[in-house]
Amino acid sequence: MAPQQDAGAGAEAELPEYAGHYLLESHLGAGGMGVVHLARSTSGMQLAVKVVHAEFARDPEFRGRFRQEVGAARRVSGAFTAPVVDADPEAERPWMATLFIPGPTLSDQVKRNGPMEPAQLRRLMAGLAEALRDIHRVGVVHRDLKPSNVLLADDGPKVIDFGISRPKDSELRTETGKLIGTPPFMAPEQFRRPREVGPAADIFALGSVMVHAATGRGPFDSDSPYVVAYQVVHDEPDLTGVPENLAPLIVRCLAKEPEDRPTPDELMRELRSVAASYDTQAFIPAQRTTQEPPAPDAESTAEAKAEQKVERKAERGAEPDPGAGEKAEQPRGRRRRRLALGAGAVALASVAALVSVQLLAGADPTPDPASPRTTAAGFSGWATPAPKEGTPQCSHGAGKVVCAQSGLVFALDPPDGRLLWRHPVDTSEASGPPAVAGGLVHPWSGQGRRLEALDPATGKARWQQSVPAYTDSVAAGGMLLLTGADGTVTGVDGASGDTKWSRRVPGHQAPDVVSFAGDPLAYTTSTSVDGSSTRVTALDPATGDARWDARLKGTLKPVGTADGSVFFVSIEGVYSDAQAVVRYSPAERTSRRVPLPLPLSRAHGAVRGNVAYLVGGDGTLIAVDMEARKQLWSLETSVLRTSSPVTDGRHVYVTAPDGRLLAVDAGDGRLLGQTPPRLGASSDQVASDLPEPVLADGRVYAAAPDGSVFAVDARDPSAW
Repeated sequence: MAPQQDAGAGAEAELPEYAGHYLLESHLGAGGMGVVHLARSTSGMQLAVKVVHAEFARDPEFRGRFRQEVGAARRVSGAFTAPVVDADPEAERPWMATLFIPGPTLSDQVKRNGPMEPAQLRRLMAGLAEALRDIHRVGVVHRDLKPSNVLLADDGPKVIDFGISRPKDSELRTETGKLIGTPPFMAPEQFRRPREVGPAADIFALGSVMVHAATGRGPFDSDSPYVVAYQVVHDEPDLTGVPENLAPLIVRCLAKEPEDRPTPDELMRELRSVAASYDTQAFIPAQRTTQEPPAPDAESTAEAKAEQKVERKAERGAEPDPGAGEKAEQPRGRRRRRLALGAGAVALASVAALVSVQLLAGADPTPDPASPRTTAAGFSGWATPAPKEGTPQCSHGAGKVVCAQSGLVFALDPPDGRLLWRHPVDTSEASGPPAVAGGLVHPWSGQGRRLEALDPATGKARWQQSVPAYTDSVAAGGMLLLTGADGTVTGVDGASGDTKWSRRVPGHQAPDVVSFAGDPLAYTTSTSVDGSSTRVTALDPATGDARWDARLKGTLKPVGTADGSVFFVSIEGVYSDAQAVVRYSPAERTSRRVPLPLPLSRAHGAVRGNVAYLVGGDGTLIAVDMEARKQLWSLETSVLRTSSPVTDGRHVYVTAPDGRLLAVDAGDGRLLGQTPPRLGASSDQVASDLPEPVLADGRVYAAAPDGSVFAVDARDPSAW
């Protein structure tokens, strides 16, 4: 059969006849991100080949995600999945080929033949438990286990589709956080204000899948995905029709708290007690009448229709009907409840899609700043509206919290958040948080020619200075370092405004200049044209003299310093992913490289002692111990994009696009606390660069899209 015209992503040219060396024979199905074909290798082996839509193939960010998806699928290839045979994420149309597994999806099987018999259910549950055990063993969490992602082969179920997300779900127009899954099969922690989503979420999905297999519906069932989301978080599952000997085990899988759910090994042990032996008949029921590849199933079609409907609402900026929970038909025996959704918080997707649902359970997403709460440590947090609209960018110094917005700099009193002063500046937008150097406050004017210093007590100008045009600027050691378009670096005294030095740094044609809190030096980096090496020079900010100079292997991006050493992420590949952490010790002139288990896109970092904390563009937060030469932990924050992390050694802090501040245990990666979202009126707009939190005097200061600046106790995240 010739390849069919794709209808899954809008108008598009005919799909290719070949993917690599594999002939595409027939069309198995289409999703939001690509088309799956039945294909054949040169030797005649049947394959299932997924080819990405042309419009997404042009998106570098999506290509990076696809490459990571291929890597995850390869890691889990085994007896309980569809093994990856070949892939080319770099092709004009990226593709991945897996072994073709004859047999319907669970969704298609139930649709055609009705609920499964008890013996078949036991074998299905045991097979899925074994599959999740193997998937989790290699450090992968599926996060989208559902009937259409389970293939029923003669030798048992196979779990497929390891998380290709649709690029349009990453535009951050109406979402407040990023959570992966399909609503009827998602765990409560994927809907709440995001907490750690780990292997236990797959166990919850397994429970929902089993109810679908036993009854033809889910344990939380409604025509409205919003109602389903609310039911998952708040209601008890409806297990009517589930066999009595399996119901208690499925109830445990559907526990609201992740720690209350069984592990895959526990599931298999308990299933052995349910039936002393499993019968050995073919896994697929005898009713199956065709060996032809199944057509797209009703569940997938319904998901796609629901997705399109919700996304059209999101595009228009429409909010869900606040009475949806009362109007929708409720499953029998379940209480009617009102569903409350935060403004701009819903963007649901379907097949292997990202889902962004913010359930606020009726709470106002912006807390009353006049009602601070006293924490166990005694500090009452505060939230202060900024003088203008937009997300402020803040820093701390000279005993003040100083912030910048478009055309304005202002200062707040750290203990109570009182507005102390405001000062207009001649710039259309804030190019970064104000710097505090030489005891004065310095607003940045972007690509400017003028510097200004403000008195931190009054906000009045102390001096103004014309300088050569600069394209970048940092503060270090009481100095302001300005980088010109020609690569010249100029040092200006922060206290007096005097230019102390101006020169090209030897060996750097167009250097990047960075500085880190607590480090008296500044660092210039330049990468060779071929990316094979990076030159690093440590500068004395007061004089511009080089303290040391080194040429290191690879494309390196500095992320922090500690104990005289500089830490970098090693950027490799066409997608510029972080592949390793490198520590350079100038005293010994030695470097140590620790590879990352999985690449990290758009990585930013912070350093404390010998540990580097990195966050990727998909919200993955990891800790890498350079002495132990290993990754200590990894946390899926479920936030697609966060600020750069900051750490005090006990906790790691990041901010989310919806204004939440998250605190993670620096030792084991547990999410310890988070503040409420603060979206404000412009909930469909998210800053391109999220301001990182500010740590000072045992407090964390952060800014939000609603224009507020707030403070919480750094010592007690659980009280936030």
